[in-house]
Amino acid sequence: MVARPCEEVVGVSEGQASARTPAGARTPVGRPMLSLTLASMMDEVHAHSGAVYLLLPDQPVLEMAVMAGLPRAFAAPWERVGLSAPIPVSDAVRERRLVWVGGEEEMARHYPRIAMVLPYPFCLAALPVATATRAYGAVFVTWPGAHPPELSDWERDHLTAACDRLAVRLERAAEQSLPLPHEPDLVAAPLVGGMAGTLGTVEAARMVSRLPYGLCSLDVHGRVGFANAAAAELLGVPVARLLGAHLWASVPWLNDPVYEDRYRAALFSQHVTSFVALRPPGEWLSFRLYPSRTGLSVRISRARAVAEMNRGAPQPGHASTRLVTISQVLNLAGALTESVGVQDVVQLVADEIAPAVGSQGLVVLGSRAGRLRVLGHRGYADARVVERFDGMPLSEPTPGSQVLRTGVPAFFGTREEVERLYPALVAHPSEFSAWAYLPLIASGRPVGTCVLSYAAPHHFATEERAVLTSLAGLIAQALERALLYDAKHRLAHGLQEALLPHTLPSLAGIEAAARYLPATQGMEIGGDFYDLVPTRGTAAAVIGDVQGHNVTAAGLMGQVRTAVRAYTAVGQPPEEVMRSTNRLLLDLGSELFASCLYMRLDPAHGRAVMSRAGHPPPLLRRPDGRVRVLDLAGGPLLGIEGSAAYPSTEVALSPGALLVLYTDGLVESPGTDFEDAVADLGRRLTDLGDRPLDDLADALVRHGSDAEGRSDDIALLLIRALPRR
Repeated sequence: MVARPCEEVVGVSEGQASARTPAGARTPVGRPMLSLTLASMMDEVHAHSGAVYLLLPDQPVLEMAVMAGLPRAFAAPWERVGLSAPIPVSDAVRERRLVWVGGEEEMARHYPRIAMVLPYPFCLAALPVATATRAYGAVFVTWPGAHPPELSDWERDHLTAACDRLAVRLERAAEQSLPLPHEPDLVAAPLVGGMAGTLGTVEAARMVSRLPYGLCSLDVHGRVGFANAAAAELLGVPVARLLGAHLWASVPWLNDPVYEDRYRAALFSQHVTSFVALRPPGEWLSFRLYPSRTGLSVRISRARAVAEMNRGAPQPGHASTRLVTISQVLNLAGALTESVGVQDVVQLVADEIAPAVGSQGLVVLGSRAGRLRVLGHRGYADARVVERFDGMPLSEPTPGSQVLRTGVPAFFGTREEVERLYPALVAHPSEFSAWAYLPLIASGRPVGTCVLSYAAPHHFATEERAVLTSLAGLIAQALERALLYDAKHRLAHGLQEALLPHTLPSLAGIEAAARYLPATQGMEIGGDFYDLVPTRGTAAAVIGDVQGHNVTAAGLMGQVRTAVRAYTAVGQPPEEVMRSTNRLLLDLGSELFASCLYMRLDPAHGRAVMSRAGHPPPLLRRPDGRVRVLDLAGGPLLGIEGSAAYPSTEVALSPGALLVLYTDGLVESPGTDFEDAVADLGRRLTDLGDRPLDDLADALVRHGSDAEGRSDDIALLLIRALPRR
């Protein structure tokens, strides 16, 4: 697969063109030859396989244009992918950078879905094909696992330069409205052609035929190019039936995806692999696969020490499903397990499943109280086309309600087909021309309908209908979980909103502001709480964090907050409030603990008395802008020890001073030292502390939160002493 340098595979070189083109004129180009460009790129860096993706016009979808080195079936789950899909080529285009994956462990850590489908030792680089103003697609190349775990500088430079040149070619071809022709993938040709042709000489073929063990060769597609007599005898299939056929197709008892996976593993990793298989009724055979870039040599022999070799060996099955389908299902199943709420499921189907099956529009329907509910939709220019069905009785004659009621899929290849069965739809124009209505059945009952819409008339072959129906089963399970999660989520947040104060009271001598942010992982509910309680002549402030992120933690948080208010109302001093709350948690028998910081504020006399139970220290910003961490004496977490004491500390609170009370979610993050984080919070408080309290609160929580994956909730309470009148 050696090609000319990239700048020459699509026409004249840049130097030749500039010599013949007037200054300032655009260099004319021919049609970019993607396959030769890819082959040249792979040859430069000694890569094993690769592919070029192109962005579809007006769609955030990457489509594989050409693949080299390995059969396209190896990458079948990713032939069409959304730009937001968590795979290397999408990341490369979206972030305009080279993405490097240095081996199995790194792939499993950063791209677990790919690692699940391709659990082999290989390295991968993905790069954007883009100019400064426009992205045209992406390229990925792979190396066997023997490649060093780091990409070298010269490899990076070669790949980046080649992709930049390809982007320029695509840009100029687009300016000249040159269509890109269909190009075949670049893989090694099958090795069919006879024993002597395959092995080089007649004498070599005779020698191989005399060996007591079986030998056969496979091309990269898994097709048999040569088999000796011993291989045919061991497999029980004549040589004539083996040649040109896939090994697992011509030998029925090898038609198992696990055995085919060994062939894929050998080609991907370029490492020798082996397995044992049972030839019915009771003979075990050993297969050893020796890979090269053009295919595999397979040695077949009778297995010795069968008991040892059989330990952990795959059992033959009768599955006729091709491995590419299993790969797609594994990839999508892994993606669906990551979805949490209903909108996550809708987004994932739109980003990954719809592009994979060639659909341009999507609607997910559910039902509630006998009426149709639109749970989500994508790809419709006019949302009203979809939303008019929301709230429609299930008894209405529409394909969405019919499929949801009956659980039977419906496929309409043209608009005329759907209008013939549902005449009422004639009055509702649509931008789409074909539809697949898939029932989402989980636990034996329909939970919704997935509608895939196609921009052009579409013939749904029998095999495609079966695949779409199978995918609907995976979507249904994810949707059922998501509906349950959303119901629990609404309940949990309703509970938490009821337990936290809706507003803070206006108190003499102080102003206050508070913020609460739920975690962005898990149930998005936690046990963080705060309160500001008016008392005679003074006020009490409290902030705390009950262990856990679930409804139990939120419920216990409500009990702790109520108890603190009650003990404050009867006039207990701070240390006694903490002791009483500690005893309450122990009496409740809860296995959860809580941290807490309680203070009695006396702005008229310029002081605050505080008591702490395992809570992060508050910060005090003086009127001159200096910030001090109040490392108060205190006791253990509440709910651990009944005899624990919680000593109090008095702090001066002069007019203009600012107290910052917070929970650990504001400062703690993986890989960050707690003391460094608190010091950073103090520096931000020095710089921003003169802002109005609401602006300051927003700035502090915005800096302390990570919207992509915050694992803890955040509570913040700011209290500023006002000038005395």
